[in-house]
Amino acid sequence: MKKRLKKMNFAALVLLAPIFFASCDRDETADDPIQEQQTFEVAELQASDESEQISEEILSIGEDVYATDEISVSSKGYASDFLPDCVTITTVVTDSTKEKTIDFGEGCELPNGNILSGIIYLSYLKDMEMASKSLSLSLENFTFNGVAVEGSASIERVRSNENGNPQSDAMADFSGTWPDGTTASFNGNRTREWIEGFGSGFWGDNVFLITGKATYVGQQGNTHVREVITPLRREMACRFIVSGVLEISRNDLTASLDFGDGTCDAKGELTYPDGSTEEIFLRRFLK
Repeated sequence: MKKRLKKMNFAALVLLAPIFFASCDRDETADDPIQEQQTFEVAELQASDESEQISEEILSIGEDVYATDEISVSSKGYASDFLPDCVTITTVVTDSTKEKTIDFGEGCELPNGNILSGIIYLSYLKDMEMASKSLSLSLENFTFNGVAVEGSASIERVRSNENGNPQSDAMADFSGTWPDGTTASFNGNRTREWIEGFGSGFWGDNVFLITGKATYVGQQGNTHVREVITPLRREMACRFIVSGVLEISRNDLTASLDFGDGTCDAKGELTYPDGSTEEIFLRRFLK
């Protein structure tokens, strides 16, 4: 039974389809304390995955708004189609800085289906010819699909890395409160290299390579660490990460998830702590 529970916890960590959990529930009685604990763990692990999505969405928005400003210097009339018309962007220019207010109002749906509200503040030096630049990001009354999010991030932006591509190195520290009152903190570092589609103005041809490490601490104090071992390839035309390897640790157990060979699908190969493997469907995409 112990080995089976370890497998279930890691399957939950990468979020298998809900039917997987339903089949496990039928094996235990409603009064079994082990079942009560495993149900709580599943919910917390799902929240850790959602936290990663929230952080990535916030950082991506800030980086896209900055990139639009940067590209516009050399490409007059350039505009990104990443953010919909329901987002209002206001710019205040001082002697040395640009202050951006990215306002999602009472609720604005992005092309990927996520609904955001509130404000993202973005600040950086106004000299757009600099080879590298620091961006400061903060939030006000911000929600992501009903989760109230607080926190800030700093982003080091490089116009051209050793590969000749734009790159952003972000340090983020956020906390969230879910509609049911559950709270959690999540922080980490993330590097995103923009390898295709830069400057086209069409978000669907953008491709990124992502590396980094993030830590999630839930309400009960359990710690989940997610570290990229092989860069994750994110093609914006696809709903899924198409390749790369993510290592996932929960307390003293570690598993890994291989996202595949580049095919646009919701499948991945999960390697459990005991070395066994299983092809899984990632729950975050099954909606």
